[in-house]
Amino acid sequence: MSREEQGGKVSEYILEVEHVTKDFPGVRALDDVSFRVKKGEIHCLCGENGAGKSTLVGVISGVYSSAEFEGKVMIHDEERHFRTVKDSERIGLAIIHQELALSPYLSIFENIFLGHMETRYGIINWDKLIMASRPYLKRVGLKENPETIVSKMGVGKQQLVEIARALSKNAEILILDEPTSSLNDDESARLLELILELKNEGLTCIMISHKLNEVLKIADSITVLRDGKSINTYDAHAERVNESVLIKGMVGRDMTHRFPPKESTIGNKIFEVREWSVYHPEYHDIKVVDRASFYVRKGEIIAFCGPMGAGRTELMMSLFGKSYGHRSEGEVLIHGKPVDISSPHGAIKMGLGYVSEDRKELGLVLIQDVKTNIANSSLRKLSRFGVMNSFAEIQAAEKYRKSLNIKTPSIRQMVRNLSGGNQQKVVLSRCLLASPEIFIVDEPTRGIDVGAKYEIYCILNDLAKEGKSIVMISSELPEAIGMADRIYVMNEGEIKGELERSEATQEAIMHMALVAEGRN
Repeated sequence: MSREEQGGKVSEYILEVEHVTKDFPGVRALDDVSFRVKKGEIHCLCGENGAGKSTLVGVISGVYSSAEFEGKVMIHDEERHFRTVKDSERIGLAIIHQELALSPYLSIFENIFLGHMETRYGIINWDKLIMASRPYLKRVGLKENPETIVSKMGVGKQQLVEIARALSKNAEILILDEPTSSLNDDESARLLELILELKNEGLTCIMISHKLNEVLKIADSITVLRDGKSINTYDAHAERVNESVLIKGMVGRDMTHRFPPKESTIGNKIFEVREWSVYHPEYHDIKVVDRASFYVRKGEIIAFCGPMGAGRTELMMSLFGKSYGHRSEGEVLIHGKPVDISSPHGAIKMGLGYVSEDRKELGLVLIQDVKTNIANSSLRKLSRFGVMNSFAEIQAAEKYRKSLNIKTPSIRQMVRNLSGGNQQKVVLSRCLLASPEIFIVDEPTRGIDVGAKYEIYCILNDLAKEGKSIVMISSELPEAIGMADRIYVMNEGEIKGELERSEATQEAIMHMALVAEGRN
């Protein structure tokens, strides 16, 4: 069917992107990108970090004005020239970013209508807004009171508030950027079901996702981007479309193995935790971690698995300088000797390194450049008499830019301008520069694509081969099984059990988490 109206027929495509090119200083983010989305379908955008997905969404939604790129954006057969996001919202386009844009101190209904509240003579009828919010909450399946403060809810429910807000703007096209990246399996499944329901109601959805199993579950069509170019658009219902086909399009090669080959040479115990308990930072009598005991040996990778809220991150943060909790108790040994890790500086001095799961909030200073972020944890190492050695700083940053293949035009590039995978490599570089003996990495591949994941897996394997000890938290069971020499399973603040690599399966891990008794 033709794009133009011919003989009374209207194009079946609600959105068309034609030959879009977008440049940033030193890099071409989009290079002659074209794709089309049919009305009422779910269209997924896939690609490695840095492939141009988020930039493309910015072009479509008005984050970048039409004067800032070449090419055309057509909606309802008409070329659109957006100057701001408000312009795209007026014609029925809404975007939900990976980092939620809710005001945490406002209620659900206030967030839904924030920016487009109806007033009369400048006065807001709050009761009317509360009533008006209820149909949207019902539509997304959120049963909370509309007056509930958003910060009191989990991330999964906050996602639903974002979608309700988009629906309140009478959106015809809903763009979701990595909507399940911070959700557990149950929350992700519910959100995908909601997207399918919205599709059945006639809403057009465009979803960016690295989770190819989710893409194949809900997509009608899939566009693959690579290095800023649109490689191909697939009919997701065709028999030949599977994860291998998509991965080949994303990375430009076949990836027969998702995890690099691993040669384990495991030595003696390096790091041991005995009967470690952690108490809630606000409710001081509540144990978040209850008598956890584990160890890791030289050259070994261990993984901690378990459902969201199991206490894995709280355990690791409390071990790294007691960064979490009102207080903690138990014993920590390195090389068989008790150590004091009561401060992050003390933990680093004892040979611990920590990579947070929240790279943007806790791992990086986004308004600083790559060079400064890499150097931040090693200022003593790179300075003399309190004066920074700029040459040593540049040398260190260049070393890790090359060895970790950080894709950036320059080490002076602002970190906020890098893709998620490259931001994660900067965080790892900073930890590597500090030369820890024990690496704690919390969700090291969250929100990054399959190609970047493989590179990070190789980095972790290389560290283990050098004799470093790796403690990894992962919510992706295949990742834990594919990478770890041993797996500890946590739930409800307790370590429920331990599995050797040879006996670890997804079923065994889930059974241990949900059925096995904790070790008392």
